[in-house]
Amino acid sequence: MSGTFVGMPAFPAAARGAVRDTTLRGNLRHATHTIRAKRARAVAELDDWERLRQAGKRIKDRTLRHLDRYLEQLEESVTAAGGVVHWAADADEANRIVAELVKATGETEVVKVKSMATQEIALNEALEARGIHAYETDLAELIVQLGKDRPSHILVPAIHRNRGEIRDIFAREMGAWGRPAPEGLTDTPADLAEAARLHLREKFLRAKVGISGANFMVAETGTLVVVESEGNGRMCLTLPETLISVVGIEKIVPTWQDLEVFLQTLPRSSTAERMNPYTSMWTGTTDGDGPRAFHLVLLDNGRTDTLADEVGRQALRCIRCSACLNVCPVYERAGGHAYGSVYPGPIGAILSPQLRGTASEIDASLPYASSLCGACYEVCPVAIDIPEVLVHLRERVVEGGEAVREGSKVRLRPAKGHAAERAAMRAARWALSRPGALRTGQRLASRTRRLHPRTLPGPGRAWSGTRDLPPVPAEPFRDWWQRTRGGKGGAK
Repeated sequence: MSGTFVGMPAFPAAARGAVRDTTLRGNLRHATHTIRAKRARAVAELDDWERLRQAGKRIKDRTLRHLDRYLEQLEESVTAAGGVVHWAADADEANRIVAELVKATGETEVVKVKSMATQEIALNEALEARGIHAYETDLAELIVQLGKDRPSHILVPAIHRNRGEIRDIFAREMGAWGRPAPEGLTDTPADLAEAARLHLREKFLRAKVGISGANFMVAETGTLVVVESEGNGRMCLTLPETLISVVGIEKIVPTWQDLEVFLQTLPRSSTAERMNPYTSMWTGTTDGDGPRAFHLVLLDNGRTDTLADEVGRQALRCIRCSACLNVCPVYERAGGHAYGSVYPGPIGAILSPQLRGTASEIDASLPYASSLCGACYEVCPVAIDIPEVLVHLRERVVEGGEAVREGSKVRLRPAKGHAAERAAMRAARWALSRPGALRTGQRLASRTRRLHPRTLPGPGRAWSGTRDLPPVPAEPFRDWWQRTRGGKGGAK
């Protein structure tokens, strides 16, 4: 199973099956509506929310403009604090580095904190291929792992499962991974949580190596930050003798003062809490406290290519709160698996095609997985204009053009299947640049409007099958204006 699910069908094909799954839609509807309602109440408590949002945007933009300098500062700070920094250009290099570090300890098991970056590079599968077993300790990630499933939400990876399904997974699978589920396990949240706690406790106490990501890295001190709600993260960060953190290079903030902004906006936007129950911070190593060895693997994997795109780079501001998923009407109906990536929803629709490119069918389809309603932009705590980037990426898919891949400028070819769209846009450009031709076309359309079909023929039938074609007016606006105003009065 690939962490990026390459090889899945394009979004429309994957979503077609998902929207017919009534259980899935019910699970998603209940969960997303509950989370977004709580988030709205939490955000409303702050009179300065919009100022915090803009502050987060400016901090991220400033950091990205000077990313090289801050990354070098971070490396110096981590090294001075007793840590070791490794640089990984892509997923293969990151997986190799982590596997070699684990092998060097002589261990064959690791415990993991929930990490989008390690899912992105399919680290668990890479370690398994080298004889190393990685155990997820976040409750939702544990459900996904035991169920041989894929995450479908940034914050709640098992959002597509209900309590009955989770109980069945625990009862069926826990014994093969360690301590089995208790006899007579019910589907009440308390019983499920207790089963997970007992199952994981032996792994926490036995593991010598922990693997994590990080929500933030502070350049001035080399401090890494993980925010979570269950306490499993703190167990993984403090009990093992060796800690390996795999973090995307965009997760850096320059100072502690900058961090203060995000520790207000992230909890409210993600879990709808004023602050996270557990906020763990560590700086290098300290004798007698925590891991004896700390390794930081800084992951690129397409991020510098994304940074080179003046419009698309704003996706790198993302702090993985998942607020955009919870308000998206497309995600609510299609679910996360249809996006073919560990980054589902609106942010995944703009991040994955930039990190991976648009050569595959699934990545070329993701910029179209949106109604462009703009709800995602309204809730984003760092003001990423997702609709703007979606339109930008659609242009790239249809027209091709210059882009940066693996650090080099390349010219992308237009994706297959968009010839009709390109022809339509060229025809529109020709007509809109010739007022006389446009006026003639409008008058012809008005005079023949009684003959117009109610549905489109051929491939257009898929569009008009669920939409009403707008009726053509009896006369063009230009003619109406000339008749009623006589061309006088200006634009009042």
